[in-house]
Amino acid sequence: MAQGIPDHMKMDSTLIKDLADVAKDYALLQGVLMRIQETPNSSELVTYAPFTLFPTPVPKEDFFQAVAVQTHYNTLVDKISRDPEFLQDALASTITVDDFTAKLFKIHEQILKEGRSQSIVLGLNRSDYMLDQREDGMSSLKQIEINTFAASFGGLSSRTPDVHRHILKVAGRLEESQRIMDNNPAAGLAAAVAKAWELYGSERAVVMFLVEECQRNIFDQRYIENELWKSNGQEVAVVYFRNGYMPQNYAWDARLLMERSLAVKCPDISTHLAGTKKVQQVLTRPGVLERFFPDQPQVVEQIRATFTGLYTLDMGPEGDKTVAMALASPDRFVLKPQREGGGNNIYGSEICQVLERLKESTERMAYILMDKIHPSPAHNFLLTQGTPLQISNCLSELGVFGAYVRQGEDMVQNECVGHLLRTKSSNHPDGGVAAGVAVLDNPLLV
Repeated sequence: MAQGIPDHMKMDSTLIKDLADVAKDYALLQGVLMRIQETPNSSELVTYAPFTLFPTPVPKEDFFQAVAVQTHYNTLVDKISRDPEFLQDALASTITVDDFTAKLFKIHEQILKEGRSQSIVLGLNRSDYMLDQREDGMSSLKQIEINTFAASFGGLSSRTPDVHRHILKVAGRLEESQRIMDNNPAAGLAAAVAKAWELYGSERAVVMFLVEECQRNIFDQRYIENELWKSNGQEVAVVYFRNGYMPQNYAWDARLLMERSLAVKCPDISTHLAGTKKVQQVLTRPGVLERFFPDQPQVVEQIRATFTGLYTLDMGPEGDKTVAMALASPDRFVLKPQREGGGNNIYGSEICQVLERLKESTERMAYILMDKIHPSPAHNFLLTQGTPLQISNCLSELGVFGAYVRQGEDMVQNECVGHLLRTKSSNHPDGGVAAGVAVLDNPLLV
C-alpha cells in the first residue's frame, strides 16, 4: 500500500501548479538542465531535467547504512578486478553464450597475457538500492546492482538539493528543508580523476572523456587514433568511458588499443567485468565474500546484509531449480541479462515467455534471476516536460557514489562521495532518467 498523502501535497491545485512553476524556474537557475529530445546533440535548446516536486522520505538508518558500506564495495570491486582466477570461474558459463561479455573477457585475457601497462587504477562507481518493505513494517536496504562503468548523474544530483530546499521554503516547510542532505558527488568524482592524473606524473598530459556523439561510434579505431588518442599532440593521462556499456558502442580493436595504452582507464577492462550481473550473483554464494575479506567478518556482514536473493541459470540441477521457481511465481522475480543502461530487465509474464523458450538451452546462462524488491510506494508529483501535473504513486531507488584510486598495492583514495535518488511512477517496472521513465529526487531523512 502507498503511504498516505503528505500534508504538503494536500494543497490547493492552484498552489501546487504555482509551486511547480517556481520549481522549474529554480531548477533552470541551478543548472538542472538537459538537452531536448528533438535535438539531443545541440545545446541551442535545453529544458529542465525531470525531477520530483517534493523530496521523498527515506529512513535515516537505511540511508546511512548505504553510505557506510560504500567504501567496502569500492574495495570489493578493486579486489575482484585483481583476481583473474575468480573472474574466470565466475564468468565461465556466461562467456560461452553472451557474445558481448565474451569479447570483453577476451580483451581481459589478452591484457593479462601481455601484462598491465599501468599500475594506477581509477574506480568511479555507484551502488543502487531499493528499500524492501518487510512484513513487520520496517524497511530493509537491498542492492539492485553496482555500476562500475559510466556511473551517471553525479553532476545533476549535486544541483538538486538546493532546488528542493527552495521549494519547501516557498511551501512554508522550513523544518523539512533543513533535513535535505548536502550532496556534491561531482566534486568527489572529479577529485578522484584529478588524483589519478596527478599520480600519472605529467603536467602536459590531458584527461579524455569518451562520450557518445551523433552518428559516431566512440570506439571507432580511426577516430581514437587520429583525433582523440593523439589529442592534438598531447599525452593522455586518464580516459573516462561515459559510454561503452552496450554492444553497439564497439569497434573491439579500439578498446584493446586503449587497454594497452599507458593511460589510466576508468574503468579498466577487469573492473568493467567486475560489475557484471553474473559476478553480482556469484558474490552471494556462501564463502565468496570471505575470499576477498578473509579476516574481516564485520565487513562481510555489512556487505552481505545488502544482498537480495540472486540465482544462477547455469545448466544443471541448481539452474533447473531456478527455472522452475521463476515459472511457478514470475511476479516474485526479475530476469536480468548482462546489460547496462536501463530497460533491459524482464518482468512478470515475459519471464515465463523467455524461460519457456530457453529452459532447455544453454542460452539461459546469459541471464541471472533476482528476487523482486518491494519498496513502499509514496505519492509525489513528477515534473517532466510535456506531461500533465498530477499526483503519482511512486517508487524510489537510492544510489551511492564511490571513488577510489590505487597505485600498485597502495590504495591512495577510497571514499563515498555522494548519493542519488531517482523516482518513477509505480506503473513502470524498469527504466532510468535517460530512458525518460525516472526523475531526479532527493532523500528527505526521517
